[in-house]
Amino acid sequence: MAKISSPCIKVCLIDHESGICAGCGRTLDEIGRWSLMGEAERRAIMRLLARRLDPNGAEPDRDLQQA
Repeated sequence: MAKISSPCIKVCLIDHESGICAGCGRTLDEIGRWSLMGEAERRAIMRLLARRLDPNGAEPDRDLQQA
């Protein structure tokens, strides 16, 4: 079985106002459904995460990790 792509950096802190994890940028719904998603859907969400984490558009200096 192939490993699931994941942006998780094991810093789980959900912002109550935005509902977004400060570590990875995913919503609680996305985190909960992550293992049920297809790889294409996960990759599409991962493309959005940098902007969620930094609305000014700066790209974070980290690689996506494999879970």
